[in-house]
Amino acid sequence: MRNFIIESVLTHGGHFAANLGVVELTVALHYVFNTPDDRLVWDVGHQAYGHKILTGRRTIFHTIRKMGGLSGFPKMDESDYDAFGTGHSSTAISAILGMAAAAKLDGNTNRKHIAVVGDGALTAGQAFEGLNNLSVSGTNTLLILNDNNIGIDPNTGAINRHFNTINSENNLFTNLGLKYSGPIDGHDILGLVNELTTLKKENDPRVLHIKTIKGKGFPEAEQEQTKWHSTAKYVKIEDPLVKQETKKLKYQDVFGHTLLELANLNPKITGVTPAMPTGSGMLKAMEAFPNRFFDVGIAEQHAVTFAAGLAKEGYVVFCSLYSTFLQRALDQVIHDVCIQNLPVIFCIDRAGNVGDDGPTHHGMFDISMLLPLPNITIAAPSSGKELREMMHYYSINAKGPVVIRYPKGLIHGNTIDWTLAPADVKEPKIQLVSEGNDIAILSFGTMLKNSEEALKLLKSKGLTPALYDMKLAKPLAKDLNALFKTFTKIITIEDGSAVGGFGSAINQYNSENGFLAIIKMLGFPDEVIEHGTTEELFAKFGLDADGITKSVIKNFS
Repeated sequence: MRNFIIESVLTHGGHFAANLGVVELTVALHYVFNTPDDRLVWDVGHQAYGHKILTGRRTIFHTIRKMGGLSGFPKMDESDYDAFGTGHSSTAISAILGMAAAAKLDGNTNRKHIAVVGDGALTAGQAFEGLNNLSVSGTNTLLILNDNNIGIDPNTGAINRHFNTINSENNLFTNLGLKYSGPIDGHDILGLVNELTTLKKENDPRVLHIKTIKGKGFPEAEQEQTKWHSTAKYVKIEDPLVKQETKKLKYQDVFGHTLLELANLNPKITGVTPAMPTGSGMLKAMEAFPNRFFDVGIAEQHAVTFAAGLAKEGYVVFCSLYSTFLQRALDQVIHDVCIQNLPVIFCIDRAGNVGDDGPTHHGMFDISMLLPLPNITIAAPSSGKELREMMHYYSINAKGPVVIRYPKGLIHGNTIDWTLAPADVKEPKIQLVSEGNDIAILSFGTMLKNSEEALKLLKSKGLTPALYDMKLAKPLAKDLNALFKTFTKIITIEDGSAVGGFGSAINQYNSENGFLAIIKMLGFPDEVIEHGTTEELFAKFGLDADGITKSVIKNFS
């Protein structure tokens, strides 16, 4: 299995090191337990590749994370063996407890309910909420703590320290009333089988603590676990080609460089991220100023309120969250930041279409969630240069909560010269990119690239719409009245849900101010958006240049 995973992932891409670390555990679990009747939930689900291989999906495993192929995470409608979908972390204890409570109500006391939870996932609040109930539930449940000392980046905090020095008789779990065994070697398959066979006979809540090595069996991954968390495909697995570093930056690179730049200029600049220092780009600033930048673990709710506390005391706080994980902290954004009008600057990474990570990771809903909130500013740069300028501007001028959203991937626009100060740190405002007549295309954020390409196609067909770069979804541009007085046909384009998104804000403005423009809103529809490449998904839902062109012609010509 280990060799199959190595060969498959290095050929086709996907999550790598986490799956190598649970090979023995996966085999032992399916050998000992009667899955799928015994419920097995993986937390986080990116460690479930071996599980998929053993449960009837080996022959199509090469399709993982490809459009129309296997999901990169457990997915209930993909297999009966996938007891619960787990794209995010720290939900498995709650899920198995609900299932176990249902079995208990049905009089089925023999069914085992197993959660395999990484030690990083136990930094999240929901895991502790689940543990609190699990210990008094009287259910036939087994929590397997897969302890490898790393999430994506190395784990931090007191929980990690506790697991490293754990006392088998007196620890977090025993103090909560749970029966605990371990820690044992998670790569000793016979030892695992023996221990699981013993635990199978028990019908009360138990914890098995195993120690594993993330990346086990692939030396490079064992040594550089963060780098090998996931990997793109290689042409030759026998002699992996070293990917040439592109000179073009990612948005995450621009965020990281700019944050460090600002931190060097102002000792009041701080940053908070929930377990994503490398992925978000905050790592450079953390290394340079370890006392001012904080990795708080997989704890988005805590991250937001912690950032609010820093802001309340006069610090300039950049709180970096992936869009899909922002959802987990919406209550804190509302109550602790927006209602109190605190100037936390949220840098919302992976906004919109994230490609092969799929529906659990797409950042489709942040605009729709945030638009109704009081005091908030919602901005989206159309290029890497603009992201830098917005960060500089709001680091000085944020009077309340600010959201800057940007996608995964390479920047649009020219490479940035970091030796020069940003040329423009003025308040973001609507920008006319190309003049036109009758029709106006309003592009929000990085959809400008596809919109510019569509404009060329439209002009080749004899149409000359105007193109605007709309940098703000809230508050809307002050000179929007002039635009509505000029154009009666408007098309809005956004990388996110069309339901309640940027286009909806434009449509509401049209209605409330008595304008009679015909508005077509382009965005992702009201459905689960599956995985595929970003280009495939934009094309499928009419958000690439060709789709935008067809929509303009269909609706306005």
